[in-house]
Amino acid sequence: MPEPGTLYGIGLGPGDPELVTLKAARLIAACPVVAYPTLSGGASFARSIAADLIAPRTAEIVMDVPMTTDRAPAQAAYDDGAARIAAALDSGADVACLCEGDPFFYGSFMYLHSRLADRYAVEVIPGVTALTACAARAGRPLAARNARLTVLPGPLGAEALRDRIDGAEAVAVMKVGRHLPKIRAVIDALGLTDGAVYVERATLGDERVCPLAEAPETAPYFSTILVMKETDPWL
Repeated sequence: MPEPGTLYGIGLGPGDPELVTLKAARLIAACPVVAYPTLSGGASFARSIAADLIAPRTAEIVMDVPMTTDRAPAQAAYDDGAARIAAALDSGADVACLCEGDPFFYGSFMYLHSRLADRYAVEVIPGVTALTACAARAGRPLAARNARLTVLPGPLGAEALRDRIDGAEAVAVMKVGRHLPKIRAVIDALGLTDGAVYVERATLGDERVCPLAEAPETAPYFSTILVMKETDPWL
């Protein structure tokens, strides 16, 4: 029996291929197998970021993950993906699992890690997060000195969002998408709209950065709102 291969959970950054780290690029090019998620049969955003790094004849494991509020179908998809990755590892092949952003910051790789890390050698390669990319593209520091940064998911209910934003010093609301009207209403009710910035598709060709007051009526999933309660707190 061959020695099992190593699984690499590789963060690709927010979308710009030039933000892929040197280590991530080297491992993607070297691994004989790459794995990546797709959403409900669509194209893989993760693969598109790394496309120029994948060597010819590389075997590919595609994990189709349904986008539903019911967690069971997605969990089944990760079960199936983990089983196919395990088979590749058992054959002695190293596997590069591609993940947008950072594998452990709202990253899909965490679900594979929980299924495989107790049986195989696993190395996580951090990536540039969407959060830090949004701050860079907006020209807005996330936090300064002793300020607390609160990161919130957009699907939270309005009451929970209001309470957490109200008690925070600097806020990032991620996964905005269809929740934009609710989030906008909460921020406006707290009197924080003037200090909020909207960023969608950071680092991509169709990126948009603007004050929240000028944000569109609808937002893609890959959008973030940054709220700084103090004016220039880093001065």
